[in-house]
Amino acid sequence: MLTGLERHRRESTELLLLVAILILTILTMWVLKKRQVRFLHETGGAMLYGFILGLILKLAATPWKRGTGEIHECVNLNTTPKFLLVNVTERIHEYYHVGEVTPNPQALPAGSILHKMAFNPEIFFNLLLPPIIFHGAYSLNQRQFFKNIGSVLTFALIGTLLTCGIIGFCMFGFVQLMVRLGHVVDGDFSLKDCLLFGSLMSATDPVTVLAIFTELHVDSDLYILLFGESVLNDAVAIVLTYTISSYDAATGGSAFHVGSFFLSAARFLGVFAGSFTMGLAYTVITALVTKFTQLRELPLLETGLFFLFSWSSFLSAEACGLSGIVAVLFCGITQARYTIHNLSSEAKVRTTQLFEFLNFLGENFTFCYIGLAMFTFHTHVFQVFFIFGAFLSIMLARACNIYPLSFLLNLGRHRRIPRNIQHMMMFSGLRGAVAFALAAQDTSTEAQRAILSTTLLVVLVTVWVMGSATVPMLGWLDIRVGVDPDENPGEAPCSQAAVEDSLAAPRPQGPLTWQLWKALDYRYLRPALTHEGPPLTTTLPLWCGPLARLLTSPHAYENQEQLGNADDSSSGKMDRAGGGQESPGEAEASTTQQDDLLEGDLGLGTHATPVWTD
Repeated sequence: MLTGLERHRRESTELLLLVAILILTILTMWVLKKRQVRFLHETGGAMLYGFILGLILKLAATPWKRGTGEIHECVNLNTTPKFLLVNVTERIHEYYHVGEVTPNPQALPAGSILHKMAFNPEIFFNLLLPPIIFHGAYSLNQRQFFKNIGSVLTFALIGTLLTCGIIGFCMFGFVQLMVRLGHVVDGDFSLKDCLLFGSLMSATDPVTVLAIFTELHVDSDLYILLFGESVLNDAVAIVLTYTISSYDAATGGSAFHVGSFFLSAARFLGVFAGSFTMGLAYTVITALVTKFTQLRELPLLETGLFFLFSWSSFLSAEACGLSGIVAVLFCGITQARYTIHNLSSEAKVRTTQLFEFLNFLGENFTFCYIGLAMFTFHTHVFQVFFIFGAFLSIMLARACNIYPLSFLLNLGRHRRIPRNIQHMMMFSGLRGAVAFALAAQDTSTEAQRAILSTTLLVVLVTVWVMGSATVPMLGWLDIRVGVDPDENPGEAPCSQAAVEDSLAAPRPQGPLTWQLWKALDYRYLRPALTHEGPPLTTTLPLWCGPLARLLTSPHAYENQEQLGNADDSSSGKMDRAGGGQESPGEAEASTTQQDDLLEGDLGLGTHATPVWTD
C-alpha cells in the first residue's frame, strides 16, 4: 500500500514525464521549422514521443504483486459502476472508477505507473477541450467565416450527421457480413455500438493540416471551409454521441422505436438550442460589463474577467445538463464578434495569446496521451476485420460528405468550390483528440474496447501518414499558396475600409435572411453590445426609450455627429465643384474618413465584420 508521500512523489514523476515530452516536442519542432521541414506538426511529434514513452514504461514498469492487499473481490456486480460506496467498519468511503487494469485477475503483469498514466476523459472534456474549442471559435477570421457560413454549416451539421450514419450502418453491415462468412468477431457489436463509432469518427481534427495551411497561406476558401468545419463538427459529434448513448435508456432496450428516435432527435435539437442560448447569454453579460465599466484601465483584471465569463459558459451549460462544448463554441464566436471591440488594446492581445497558449498545451498534452494509450491501456481488442472495415467506411463517408454537398452548394454559391479544393478537403479529414476522448469514455464491453483500439489506430495513421503528405498533396492538386486571406479571386483585394463601409450601410444583397440579419446586427445588436453603430434611441421604437437610453453608449452619439460632419464636408466639396463629381483623391479620402469614424478607436484586426457572399 502506497503512503501519501510515496503517491505524491509518483504522481509528480508521472507529470514530469509528460512535461519532458512537451519540452522535447517544442525543441524538435523548432529544429524542423528552422530547417523548413513540414512533414511533422507538434501534435504529431507529441504523439510520437508519447508512443515511445509508453513503450519504455511497458517494458520497464514494476509489476504488482498479489500479496499487497490492494485487490478485493466484489460480489453481485455485473457492471462497472463509476462511483462505488464501500462500508469499512461503519464508515462509508467513496471510490471513483478510473479504468480496467487487466482482464485477468490471476495475472497482473502491468505496472501501476501504466495504470496511473492512462488517459482520463473527464480531465480532457472539462479542462483541456474548452480552451481548444474556444480558441478555434475566437480566432476565426470572421469576415471569411461569415462569407462562407452557409457552406461551413452544411459541412459541419449535415455532413457530420451524414458521416455518422454512413459509418455506423456500413460498420454494422460489415460486422454482420463477417459473422455470416464464418469469421470470428469478438464482442457483440450492436447497431448502437456501430452508430457510436460513427458519431465519434465524424469529429475531424485536421490540426496538422491546418498548421501547414497557415504557414503556407493556402487558398482562403479552403482554409476557412476546413477550419470552420472542424471547429463546429466537434461540438456536433459530441452532442450526437451523447444522444446515441442515451438511446437505450429512452427505449428500455436496444430495439428501434420510431417514437424514441424522434424523442432523441428532439433532445439533440433541444440541447443544441439551449447550449447556443447559454453561450450567447454569457457574451451579452461580458459585453455589457466591459462596455459600461472602466475595466479598460486595468487590462489584467479585464483579461481575467473575460476568461472567467467565457469558461463559465461551459460550466453553466454542463451544470444545466446541456453541452458545454456547444456553449463555449458559440460564446467564442460571439465574443469575437462583439465583446472584443470593448476591450483595451492590451487586453485584446492578452486574451488572444492566452487562449492560443492554452490551446497549444491542451492539444499537445492530449496527443501525448494518445501515443501513451497504445501501451498504457491494458485491455486492447484489435479486430482485424473491424479495423479494415473502419478505414473503408471512413473514406466512403468522407467522400459521400464532401462531393455531394459541394455539388449542391455550388448550385447556389457565387464562388464555386473547385474540384481540387474538394479533393483536398476529402484528404484532410483527419481524426484526433475528440474522437479518441469519446472512445475512451466507456470501455466496459468488448465491443467498446475494440472501438477504442480501432480509434487509436485511425488517429495514428491519419495524423502521421496523411499529415505528412499534406505538402506534396497541395502541389499535386495545384492549390494556391501564399494567398492574402482577404483576397477574392477575380476581384480587387477587399480592404478594411470596404468591409466597414458594408457595415455602415447594409446593402440589399444576398438572400433575404442575410439582409435581415445584417440590418438587425447593424441597427440593434452592435449598438447594444458595443460602442459602434447608430444610437439605439434612433433605431428602437419610442416605447423602448428608457431601455434605448440605458444601453446607448455616449460614443455612439459622438460617432453619429462626426459622421454627419463628414457627410456635410463631402457635400460642401461637391457644391464648390459646381455640382460636379469629386476627384478620385477626395472621394477616397472622404470614404476613408467615414470608415475611420465608424471604426473609432476600437480596431477590428482579424475580427473584421463579415460581408456575406455565400
